[in-house]
Amino acid sequence: MQPTYSSSRILQPVRPWFIVITMLIALLLNFLPASTWPWMPDWVALLLIFWSIREPRHAGMGSGFILGLAMDVADSSLMGQHALAYVLAAYAATSLSRRILWFPLAQQALHVLPLMLAVQLVQFGVRAMPGAVLPGLGYFAGPFIGALVWFPLTFVLLLPQYQPVDRDANRPI
Repeated sequence: MQPTYSSSRILQPVRPWFIVITMLIALLLNFLPASTWPWMPDWVALLLIFWSIREPRHAGMGSGFILGLAMDVADSSLMGQHALAYVLAAYAATSLSRRILWFPLAQQALHVLPLMLAVQLVQFGVRAMPGAVLPGLGYFAGPFIGALVWFPLTFVLLLPQYQPVDRDANRPI
Protein backbone atom coordinates (compact mmCIF):
# COMPACT_ATOMS: atom_id res chain seq x y z
CA MET A 1 0.00 0.00 0.00
CA GLN A 2 1.35 3.43 -0.96
CA PRO A 3 1.81 5.96 1.85
CA THR A 4 -0.50 8.92 1.63
CA TYR A 5 0.36 12.28 3.10
CA SER A 6 -3.10 13.66 3.56
CA SER A 7 -4.53 15.08 6.73
CA SER A 8 -6.31 11.80 7.50
CA ARG A 9 -3.08 10.21 8.74
CA ILE A 10 -2.57 9.98 12.45
CA LEU A 11 0.28 12.16 13.68
CA GLN A 12 2.53 11.42 16.62
CA PRO A 13 2.80 14.14 19.26
CA VAL A 14 5.30 16.83 18.40
CA ARG A 15 8.42 17.01 20.50
CA PRO A 16 8.91 20.42 22.16
CA TRP A 17 12.62 20.37 21.30
CA PHE A 18 11.69 20.07 17.62
CA ILE A 19 9.64 23.27 17.86
CA VAL A 20 12.54 25.05 19.57
CA ILE A 21 15.03 23.88 16.93
CA THR A 22 12.79 24.96 14.04
CA MET A 23 12.23 28.37 15.64
CA LEU A 24 15.98 28.83 16.13
CA ILE A 25 16.57 27.88 12.48
CA ALA A 26 13.95 30.44 11.45
CA LEU A 27 15.65 33.04 13.63
CA LEU A 28 18.99 32.25 11.98
CA LEU A 29 17.37 32.55 8.53
CA ASN A 30 16.10 35.99 9.52
CA PHE A 31 19.60 36.95 10.67
CA LEU A 32 21.03 36.32 7.19
CA PRO A 33 21.74 39.39 5.04
CA ALA A 34 19.35 37.99 2.39
CA SER A 35 16.43 38.50 4.79
CA THR A 36 16.38 42.21 3.91
CA TRP A 37 15.43 41.45 0.32
CA PRO A 38 11.83 42.52 -0.29
CA TRP A 39 10.60 39.14 -1.55
CA MET A 40 12.03 37.17 1.37
CA PRO A 41 9.36 36.03 3.87
CA ASP A 42 9.68 36.63 7.59
CA TRP A 43 10.63 33.09 8.59
CA VAL A 44 10.11 33.64 12.30
CA ALA A 45 6.59 34.96 11.74
CA LEU A 46 5.80 32.10 9.36
CA LEU A 47 6.98 29.39 11.75
CA LEU A 48 5.41 31.12 14.73
CA ILE A 49 2.08 31.14 12.89
CA PHE A 50 2.56 27.51 11.87
CA TRP A 51 3.31 26.28 15.39
CA SER A 52 0.63 28.52 16.93
CA ILE A 53 -1.89 26.85 14.64
CA ARG A 54 -0.60 23.29 15.04
CA GLU A 55 0.60 23.32 18.66
CA PRO A 56 -0.91 26.28 20.54
CA ARG A 57 0.20 24.87 23.91
CA HIS A 58 3.87 24.78 22.94
CA ALA A 59 4.21 27.94 20.84
CA GLY A 60 2.29 31.13 21.26
CA MET A 61 2.45 34.69 22.44
CA GLY A 62 5.29 34.14 24.92
CA SER A 63 7.58 32.63 22.33
CA GLY A 64 6.49 35.33 19.88
CA PHE A 65 7.52 38.01 22.37
CA ILE A 66 10.93 36.45 23.03
CA LEU A 67 11.63 35.88 19.33
CA GLY A 68 10.40 39.39 18.56
CA LEU A 69 12.81 40.92 21.04
CA ALA A 70 15.63 38.87 19.53
CA MET A 71 14.69 40.16 16.07
CA ASP A 72 14.50 43.75 17.35
CA VAL A 73 18.01 43.48 18.76
CA ALA A 74 19.37 41.77 15.65
CA ASP A 75 17.81 44.29 13.24
CA SER A 76 18.64 47.19 15.57
CA SER A 77 15.13 48.42 14.94
CA LEU A 78 12.70 50.07 17.32
CA MET A 79 12.48 47.95 20.43
CA GLY A 80 9.21 46.08 20.46
CA GLN A 81 8.32 46.40 16.78
CA HIS A 82 8.82 42.72 15.96
CA ALA A 83 7.68 41.63 19.42
CA LEU A 84 4.33 43.39 19.06
CA ALA A 85 3.79 42.04 15.55
CA TYR A 86 4.69 38.48 16.54
CA VAL A 87 2.52 38.51 19.67
CA LEU A 88 -0.48 39.73 17.68
CA ALA A 89 0.16 37.14 14.95
CA ALA A 90 0.49 34.32 17.49
CA TYR A 91 -2.73 35.42 19.19
CA ALA A 92 -4.63 35.54 15.90
CA ALA A 93 -3.21 32.21 14.74
CA THR A 94 -4.09 30.52 18.03
CA SER A 95 -7.59 31.99 17.91
CA LEU A 96 -8.15 30.80 14.35
CA SER A 97 -6.32 27.47 14.66
CA ARG A 98 -9.38 25.23 14.85
CA ARG A 99 -10.91 26.93 11.84
CA ILE A 100 -7.73 26.89 9.74
CA LEU A 101 -7.01 23.19 10.36
CA TRP A 102 -10.36 22.21 8.81
CA PHE A 103 -9.23 23.44 5.40
CA PRO A 104 -6.88 21.86 2.87
CA LEU A 105 -3.37 23.31 2.64
CA ALA A 106 -4.11 25.66 -0.25
CA GLN A 107 -6.94 27.29 1.68
CA GLN A 108 -4.84 27.31 4.85
CA ALA A 109 -2.31 29.38 2.93
CA LEU A 110 -5.08 31.84 2.08
CA HIS A 111 -5.79 32.15 5.80
CA VAL A 112 -2.11 32.61 6.62
CA LEU A 113 -1.63 35.38 4.05
CA PRO A 114 -3.63 38.03 6.01
CA LEU A 115 -1.75 37.07 9.18
CA MET A 116 1.59 37.57 7.44
CA LEU A 117 0.37 40.85 5.93
CA ALA A 118 -0.73 41.98 9.40
CA VAL A 119 2.79 41.32 10.72
CA GLN A 120 4.21 43.55 7.99
CA LEU A 121 1.58 46.26 8.58
CA VAL A 122 2.15 46.34 12.35
CA GLN A 123 5.91 46.57 11.87
CA PHE A 124 5.49 49.38 9.37
CA GLY A 125 2.97 51.14 11.64
CA VAL A 126 5.38 51.10 14.56
CA ARG A 127 8.20 52.41 12.35
CA ALA A 128 5.93 55.08 10.81
CA MET A 129 5.10 56.67 14.16
CA PRO A 130 8.55 58.28 14.56
CA GLY A 131 8.55 59.23 10.87
CA ALA A 132 9.86 56.36 8.73
CA VAL A 133 9.31 56.60 4.99
CA LEU A 134 6.92 54.34 3.09
CA PRO A 135 8.94 51.33 1.92
CA GLY A 136 6.99 50.72 -1.30
CA LEU A 137 4.91 47.80 -2.51
CA GLY A 138 7.90 45.44 -2.64
CA TYR A 139 7.85 45.46 1.15
CA PHE A 140 4.61 43.46 1.05
CA ALA A 141 5.87 40.77 -1.36
CA GLY A 142 7.28 38.64 1.49
CA PRO A 143 3.89 37.58 2.89
CA PHE A 144 2.78 36.37 -0.54
CA ILE A 145 5.93 34.28 -0.86
CA GLY A 146 5.32 33.02 2.69
CA ALA A 147 1.83 31.91 1.68
CA LEU A 148 3.31 30.06 -1.31
CA VAL A 149 5.86 28.35 0.95
CA TRP A 150 3.10 27.19 3.33
CA PHE A 151 2.51 23.86 1.55
CA PRO A 152 6.14 22.61 1.43
CA LEU A 153 6.78 24.03 4.91
CA THR A 154 3.83 22.09 6.33
CA PHE A 155 4.99 18.91 4.65
CA VAL A 156 8.57 19.25 5.93
CA LEU A 157 7.62 20.23 9.50
CA LEU A 158 5.05 17.45 9.88
CA LEU A 159 7.24 14.76 8.34
CA PRO A 160 8.85 13.66 11.66
CA GLN A 161 5.40 13.26 13.21
CA TYR A 162 3.95 10.82 10.70
CA GLN A 163 3.22 7.36 12.03
CA PRO A 164 4.98 4.51 10.26
CA VAL A 165 3.02 2.94 7.44
CA ASP A 166 3.65 -0.59 8.75
CA ARG A 167 0.37 -2.15 9.77
CA ASP A 168 0.00 -4.77 12.47
CA ALA A 169 -2.65 -7.37 11.68
CA ASN A 170 -3.60 -7.65 15.37
CA ARG A 171 -4.18 -3.93 15.94
CA PRO A 172 -7.04 -2.09 14.24
CA ILE A 173 -5.32 1.34 14.34
